[in-house]
Order: sequence, then structure tokens, then C-alpha cells
Amino acid sequence: ILACGMRPGLWMAPFAADKHSKLATQHPDWLIRNDEGRLANSSYCGKFFCGLDVTNPHVREYVYSCIRRAVVDWGYTVLKIDFLYASCLKGNGKYDLSISRAQAMTLALQCIRSAAGPDVYLIGCGCPIGPGIGYVDANRISADTGPTFYPEFPLPYWDNGTLPSLRAMIRNSMSRAPLGHRWWHNDPDCLLLGKTTKLTDIQVASAASVVGMTSGMLLLSDDLTKVPHERMEIVSKIFPITGATAIVLDLHSTKYEGLPTVLRLWCTDRHDPVIYNNDKDKEIMGFNHEATMLARQASFSPDSEDPIPSKRVRNCIHVPKGMGTWTAISISNWKNEPSLSRVPRSALLPGWKEDEGNSIGESEKTNADGFHVFSFWSGDYSWMPDPRSEEGKKYELRKLLKSHETEIIHLKPVNQTLPDYIGSTIHFSCGYEVRQIDRSSDHLTVQLRNDFHRLGSVYIYIPRAKLEQVEVTVAGKDAVFQTYANTPSSATSSTNNQTRMVGRIIRVAIEIQGDQSPNDGEINVKF
Repeated sequence: ILACGMRPGLWMAPFAADKHSKLATQHPDWLIRNDEGRLANSSYCGKFFCGLDVTNPHVREYVYSCIRRAVVDWGYTVLKIDFLYASCLKGNGKYDLSISRAQAMTLALQCIRSAAGPDVYLIGCGCPIGPGIGYVDANRISADTGPTFYPEFPLPYWDNGTLPSLRAMIRNSMSRAPLGHRWWHNDPDCLLLGKTTKLTDIQVASAASVVGMTSGMLLLSDDLTKVPHERMEIVSKIFPITGATAIVLDLHSTKYEGLPTVLRLWCTDRHDPVIYNNDKDKEIMGFNHEATMLARQASFSPDSEDPIPSKRVRNCIHVPKGMGTWTAISISNWKNEPSLSRVPRSALLPGWKEDEGNSIGESEKTNADGFHVFSFWSGDYSWMPDPRSEEGKKYELRKLLKSHETEIIHLKPVNQTLPDYIGSTIHFSCGYEVRQIDRSSDHLTVQLRNDFHRLGSVYIYIPRAKLEQVEVTVAGKDAVFQTYANTPSSATSSTNNQTRMVGRIIRVAIEIQGDQSPNDGEINVKF
């Protein structure tokens, strides 16, 4: 594993024991018992296992030795510690009755972290939320995912909140999104990609959208050699994770079974990029490290100044200088039938408050040229007037979504005189896949990240120009482009009452080889 440049990880449940195991047989006094004197049940669906009594010092010594063996003797640097709640099961049959269940949970976490040391990446699972703060690097914040959207027989279908299902995973991933990159890295459970499940492509894409927008851990558990190409394409569009956590706009006003439907991120070039200052950083720098560093910059620290709430650093995806600032919104239809989903006008408000420097918020200035509206999953393009203008106040952004479908919509201000990068089919952010951009009144050069092989399309806005004058090269070679859409202006002609066109959207196909060859991932447009 190390030879492949990866970190080895081990899945453990150190405070859980099968009631027929050697440990349970040899040390019955280590097991928690309920008030009736019987073994306390872990209540795990389909399996009875016992909880080890962490108030017993012999149990702590045993668990400490297990963790040390995994870390020191076997060399694992990532540990997923599951079924942690087994250490604080309810019952008076314990070694030390003076210790509360909350204290017992803290004792368990202290024991594990002490044994693992500060450099091992700990993933908590089945862990009560509060006690995990400060001990784990990542924590499961959702119910188990499952091969169906709702729990199916023999599980009780009406329990949509705690039993294994995709719906339960999605619900908690959104409702607990604010914990991510504040207390730990949120673990939403893995994305199930295989066709052996009953999940549709739409449901898998919706789950991927939630993970990408909330910047949860990207976990895969399928045999990737058996995953269909179209499912791998879905997950590739949220990789790499950005380190920015979306704001759940309807967290406290959900209208359908407690499932939020509107998430918002801002993409901006106004924040300084991550700077790696030492050789150690350079050695371990990768996409995961980059996202972690971005998250650390935005996370809470008791030693730092109180953040300005409107600055929203943790809700911003960092993009290269020259790309500007725009709004990214995901809207979802969690109903069991198609539904016309509407985006609240207040969610669309873009721009910066001029009186607060780099603070994100509603600018008093309106953009007379309106906004590009690009839908990532469908590839649809449209135009809308500035939502702060009189015309924009009458406009409603809405989209017909299929059952359990999610769309990610980007709103970028139109500039009549300069070309712009509208988005791509490569990454959901429509900006994080860009490494560098340069533009002027007659050209646009975009350098995409070229660390991996990618195949997709890029959408570019060109100010009004004759198509025969447009020249496009990809990786230094002449390329064919398609005229995809027209960009209108809010100004209309008084003679024919038709909207004036200010530019065009062209679509350029691109294949990134990922071999670090010269010009790989470079797109150059002249007009």
C-alpha cells in the first residue's frame, strides 16, 4: 500500500465483542451488563454484540495494546474506529458506577487517541457527537447508506432516519454539514456505485452532489474494476473535494420529511490560495492535503480573531485569480414524483459588500448585463437578469426535476467585453478544475488541472464576434468547437421588441491525458 503512495488504513471495533468470542468467554467481567444483570445489547441491526466496560482499567489496557499493535507493529496510519457507542451502553453492570455514560465515552476516546498518537488519522464511527470533539480527525455524521433509497424489508420502511438507506445518509449529510471543517472532516458514509444496488443513476448523482457541495469525505467501497463507466464518471465529477462547505439555506424550514433542498456555495478568486511553506508540505501535498489546508484556513481557532460572519470563507471554493466570484446552488427534489423546484431569489444574490472589503454578500450594484445560468449535470445554459434589478425581481429561477434528482446551478455575471469560462462537465464547481486563466478583449487561455486523465467539455463565453474569426486550440492543436447558446442582454430593441445578443457560448471537447505532457489541458481561444 505504501509503495503505491497511499496510506494504509484499518477498520476496528475495539470496544465491541461478539458474545461467543474468546474475549467474552475468557473475560466475562469486562462486559457491560444491564440493570437486570444480563449482557447489554448493542442494538445493532441484525447482530447482538457486547460492549466492553471502559471504566475497567484492564479493558483500557487491552484496547490500548490493540491500537498500539495496529499502529506501531503493523504500520497503519489511518484507523476507522467503529461502534464506539458500545463503550457507553446503558446498564449498572459496570466496574465503576461513579462514571457517567458521557464520561465513559470520553475515557474510550482518550484511550484510543493516546494509543494512536497525534499523527494517526482517526475516523470515528457510531460515536456520540459531543465527546468526539478534539479526539477524532473525521467522524461519521450520518446513518449507514444502503442499496436502496428507503429502508427495505426486513427493515421497517417507516424508519427513514436511522436505518441503512441512501435517504438517511443524504438527510444527515446535509443537516450536519455545518459541523464539517469545524470539529472534524464529516464522514457521510461511502457512495455506492455498483449496479448490484437498486439505486438509479439519478439517485447516485444526487448523493454525489450532496457530498461534493458539503465537502464530506469521499469514500468508495465497491470493487472499482466492476463499477460501470457511467457510475465512475459521476464520482469523478466531485473529485477532488474542495474543502468548502455549502450553506444549507433551508435547514430550518424544510418542507418535505425533514430533507433540505437548497445548498449554496460561492466560488471566488478573492481569497489568497494555499501557500505551502516547507519541504514537508511539498512532500505530502496532494488533492486531499490541499482540501485539508483550505479547510484549516476557514476552521475555528480559539487563538484567531473572531471571523466576520459575512466573509463566509469556509463557504467559498478557491479558484485561480482572474475567474471572479459567482454563486453555485444545488437544488433537489426528494419527492417520489417529478416536481418543479424553485430557487429563492435571496439565494441568488451575488457580489461583494463594498463596505466590508472581502466580505461576501449582496452588493448594492446591479449588473446590467445579467447573469449566465449554467446547470452542471444537464449542461443546460440560459440567461437571467440581475435579481436585484426591477426586471430581475420579476424573474423566477426554476427547474423541473425528476424524482430524487439534484441539479447544481452556477450564476456568473456577464461581461459584454471580456470572454469568460462558464463551466465544464469535468468538476461540479465549474472552476476548481482550472489551474490558471488569462483573458483579454480578444483571447482566453485556460489551463486545466492535468494530474489525471479526464474526458469532457468546456463551455466558454465569447463577446459578440464573427464565428469565422474564432480560433480554438486544445493542447496546442487546432480544435473544433460548437456554438452552444446565445447570451442576450436585458436591453431590448424598441422596434422589434427582441432581446439583443451580446455574445455566444461555445462548447469545446477536451481530453486531458494526465501525463504532464506540454500543453496538456490547455485551451486557447482567439477571436
